[in-house]
Amino acid sequence: MATESHSAGRQAELNEDHAALIATFYEAFALGDAEAMVACYHRDVVFTDPAFGQLRGDDARNMWRMLCRSSKDLTVAASDITAADGRGQAHWEADYTFSTGRKVHNVIDAEFDFAEGLIIRHTDSFDLVRWSGQAFGMAGGLVARVPVLPQAALQQLTQRQLASYSTKQRAKST
Repeated sequence: MATESHSAGRQAELNEDHAALIATFYEAFALGDAEAMVACYHRDVVFTDPAFGQLRGDDARNMWRMLCRSSKDLTVAASDITAADGRGQAHWEADYTFSTGRKVHNVIDAEFDFAEGLIIRHTDSFDLVRWSGQAFGMAGGLVARVPVLPQAALQQLTQRQLASYSTKQRAKST
C-alpha cells in the first residue's frame, strides 16, 4: 500500500514536471528564445506538423531557431496545458506576418510524449486550408483543398528553407 502511494505521488510529480516543461517551451517561444525552447527537447526528438512534415533531432531544433529568427512580430499564447502518464497536450495560437506580407492567426493543438524528463515527440495539428488561405490568400486556400499535393509541395518548400538555414548555421560554427 505504501509503495502504491509512493508510486502515485511520483507519477503526480512527473505530470507536474511535464506540464511545467510544456509551459516553459511556450514561454520561451513567446519570447523568441529558440535556445530555451530546444533545451526542452530530447536529443532524439521527433516533431511533426502539416507544414514541415516530420523532422528529427537537429532538424526539429533548427526549425524553431529559424522560425524565431525570421519572425519579427510573432505573438504566441498557450493554454490548456496538461500532462499525465508520460503524455501531454497544449492549445496554442500564433499571430505573425508571413513572408508574403499577409497576417496569419494560426490555431494549433499540440501533443507531446516525454523521455528522460524531456520532450521526445511533439505533434502540432492545425487547419492547413485555413492557414494557407491566410498565408497565401484565396489562391492558397483553394489549392490547399486539393488532397495531398499542396501539403507535399509545402513540406518540400519548408524543408528546403530549413536545409538552407541549417547549412548557413553549420558554416557559421566552423
